[in-house]
Amino acid sequence: MTTAESRCDDVLVALRRVIRAVGLHSRQLERSHGLTAPQALVLKAIIGLGEASVGTVAKRVSLSQATVTDILNRLESRALVVRARSCEDRRRVMVKATEKAVEIMARSPPLLQESFVKRFQALEDWEQSLLISSLQRITTLMGVEELDASPVLVAGPVTASDELAWPADGAADSAADNNELAGSAASDADAVSGKRR
Repeated sequence: MTTAESRCDDVLVALRRVIRAVGLHSRQLERSHGLTAPQALVLKAIIGLGEASVGTVAKRVSLSQATVTDILNRLESRALVVRARSCEDRRRVMVKATEKAVEIMARSPPLLQESFVKRFQALEDWEQSLLISSLQRITTLMGVEELDASPVLVAGPVTASDELAWPADGAADSAADNNELAGSAASDADAVSGKRR
């Protein structure tokens, strides 16, 4: 194996580890707490804010207001949040976490991206810049730099329309993720072996 091939394998392995870690963490969160990563992210933000408008929550988690509204619909149907008109301005809808949500989040593991953000912020400015430019270069090399994405580490979709399509119980989602991981791993292996021919 040449040095170039070895380096290419190192990059693919590192990317694969990130993809697998996100998938495994997402499934663990769903199995143990019945929450998707975006739902947990939104709930955590609401608990931190106490009571807030949908727009404020959307800004806090860097998701669109439409996506947050869809997530809130699911959380409200499970009695994890309540929405009510603001006393000061009846045009504004405020959202608040229920006691049930606070209890669930108190027992939940830290979100994968929270651990990452804490470690990333501890790096020197030059190292942060280096990592950002390297990752941006990887997206260009993969031809996905124009792909729309939110700053949320999640194995499934985060968009407003796709969030509603996620299965209510994690079993179907986990099975789909496992199939996707297996298929993707096979594709990775084929791609690597194809380059060596």
